[in-house]
Amino acid sequence: MNFLKTDDLSVSLTSIFVKMVGLWKATNQSERRIRNITLMYTLFAILFALWVEIRDLYYSWGDFDTCLFSICNLLTIIMPLLKLFVLFVHKDDFFRLVAYTKQKFLYGAYNNDERKIVFECKRQCSYFVCFLTFSTLATVVSYIAPPIVANIGRNESDRVLPFNMWLDLPLAMTPYFEITFIIQTLAVYHVGLSYCCFDNFLCIMNLHVATQFRILQRRLASINDLMNEETPVKDKTSIMNSTRFEDKSYHVFKCYIREHQALIAYCEKLEEVFNTIVLGQLLMFSMLMCLDGYHILLPDGSFNKRLIFTCHLSACLCQLLMFTYSCDCIIKESMSTAEAVYSGPWAILSMNTRGKMMRKDLILVIMRSSVPCCLTAKGFFIVSLETYTKVLSTAVSYFTLLRKRTES
Repeated sequence: MNFLKTDDLSVSLTSIFVKMVGLWKATNQSERRIRNITLMYTLFAILFALWVEIRDLYYSWGDFDTCLFSICNLLTIIMPLLKLFVLFVHKDDFFRLVAYTKQKFLYGAYNNDERKIVFECKRQCSYFVCFLTFSTLATVVSYIAPPIVANIGRNESDRVLPFNMWLDLPLAMTPYFEITFIIQTLAVYHVGLSYCCFDNFLCIMNLHVATQFRILQRRLASINDLMNEETPVKDKTSIMNSTRFEDKSYHVFKCYIREHQALIAYCEKLEEVFNTIVLGQLLMFSMLMCLDGYHILLPDGSFNKRLIFTCHLSACLCQLLMFTYSCDCIIKESMSTAEAVYSGPWAILSMNTRGKMMRKDLILVIMRSSVPCCLTAKGFFIVSLETYTKVLSTAVSYFTLLRKRTES
C-alpha cells in the first residue's frame, strides 16, 4: 500500500498517517513486524487515553461542566477505537479497495479531458484532507499548548498536566511530571491521528469513484465519435449503417458496461466496509457538536476550553461535510449515467441483431442507473448532503435542551 510515490498531496498525506497508525499492507516479514508493533502502540495510546478520561469522569462526578468535558473527550476517543476495530476486521477488503483505487483510479489511462476531471477531483480531496488534518492537529495542540504555557515560571508543586490522572503519585514532581506529560502528549496526538486518517481515506475513495462515474458518462456519450474515426468520407450515412460501425459501437459499449459494473461493485464493497463507521460517526456528530457549542458559549468557561472546542467544532463540521458531500457526489454521478448512456448512437443504428442488442442493453443500464450507488449508515438511511442539515438540526436541538437544563 505504497502511496508515497504519487504526486497527489491528499493521498500522500493520508498514506503517511495510516502507516503511522499501523493499518497498512506489509510486503515482507520485517514490514509485518513493524506494522504489528505500530498497531499495538496505537491501541495502547487510545486505551490509555480512554482510561484517563473514564477515571476523570468517575472522580469528577457531580461537577456538571467537568463531566460534560470528560464525556466529550470520551466520545472523541471512542470513535478512533471503533474505526480501528472495524477496519481491522475488514482489513483484507480495505486493502483490496486501496489497491484497486491506486491501480484503476490514480494511475488509470486517461485522455486530456479526463485528466482535467481527475485533477479537479484531486484538488477537492486536497482541500478536504488538508483542512480536516489542520483542524484536528490544531485541536491536539490546543490540548497540549496551554498547560505548557501555564507551567512557565511555576515551581514543581504547582505544575499542571493536560489531563487529570487521579493517581496517588507525586505527578507534579520531577521526573514523574515530565514522563506523564510526554505520555499524555503522545496519546492525544495518536488519538487525533487515528481520528482523521481513516475519514480522509473514505473521502478520497468516495470522490474518486464519483469522478470515475463522470468519466464513464463522457465515454458513453462519446460513442458517437467512433463515426469520425472511420474512413473519412462525406456520406456518413453509409458508415452508420455499416456492420463495422455497429460491431465497433457494440463492442465499446460492452466495455463501458463492464466499467459500470466494476464501479457498482466497488461502491458495494465500500458500503460493506465503512457502513458501521458511518453510522457511528453520524450518531456521535450531533452530541459532539452540541457539547462543543455548550463549552464555547459557557459564560464562565476558560479561554483554553473555548480554544479546544472551537478547533474541535471546526474539525467536526469539516468531517461531516466530507462524509455527506462525497457520498452525495456518488449518488448524483451514478444516477447521471442514465442520461449519458441515452446520448449514445442507439437512435442511428439499424434494427438488425446488433442494433437490437445494444438497445436492450441500454435499457438495462438506464434501469440500473435509476437505483443510485450510495453509502448508508448500516442500512438505516442513505448518507447525502441532506444528512448534513439533519445532523446540524439535531445538534442545535440537543444544545437548546442542554442550555435550558443548565439555566433552570
